[in-house]
Formats: sequence, structure tokens, C-alpha cells
Amino acid sequence: MLLTVTQKLLEGFGTSCIIFIVTLLAALPLGLVIAFGSMSRFKPIAWLTRGFVWIMRGTPLMLQLMIVYYGPGLLWEGNSVSKLSAVLIAFSINYAAYFSEISRAISSSVNVPLYPS
Repeated sequence: MLLTVTQKLLEGFGTSCIIFIVTLLAALPLGLVIAFGSMSRFKPIAWLTRGFVWIMRGTPLMLQLMIVYYGPGLLWEGNSVSKLSAVLIAFSINYAAYFSEISRAISSSVNVPLYPS
């Protein structure tokens, strides 16, 4: 009994570690791209990325998970994505929005003469 519970807990821990690593590896570069887009001088890109961040930060993660998991099956009447893929996609997009705000705030807080140093 104790062995099976421990085995299940370790499987869940491994899955959580995979989710964490993949989310971090996908969200950091995507967050940088979104941050650069929100600071763009080309206004449509800035509005689009700011709107994306506003929507991602304004909706609950559980709703985003449901949209990613059930959305493709409802739109194209096919099979939806797997559970792990839906989690990875939703987490990566959600945390990319938060990382973009962090990156934007960091880059906008540095004065222009301080860039070379």
C-alpha cells in the first residue's frame, strides 16, 4: 500500500517537473518577444501584444486551460489535444504574458545612458 502511494507520488512529481521545465523554457523566450512587441514603435504590434497580455493576465488560468483543451475539438470537430499538451500550451502562454511584463518593466526602468555599461 505505502509503496504504491509513494510510486504514484513520484510519478506526479516527475510530471510536475516536466511541466515546470518545459513551461519555463517556452515562456521565457516568448515573453521576451512579447515584451519587445509591446515596446515597439509600430503601433499595431504594440496594441496587439498589449491586448494579448491584458487578456492573458485578466482571465483565470483554469479558463485558459479549458479553452486550450476543449477549443480545438469544438472548432474543428476533431480530437482535442492531449491533457499534457494542453497544460504545456496554456501554462507557457500564460506565464509568457507575465514574463513579458517583467521584462518590459526591467527594460523601461533602465535609463538610456546606462545601456552600454
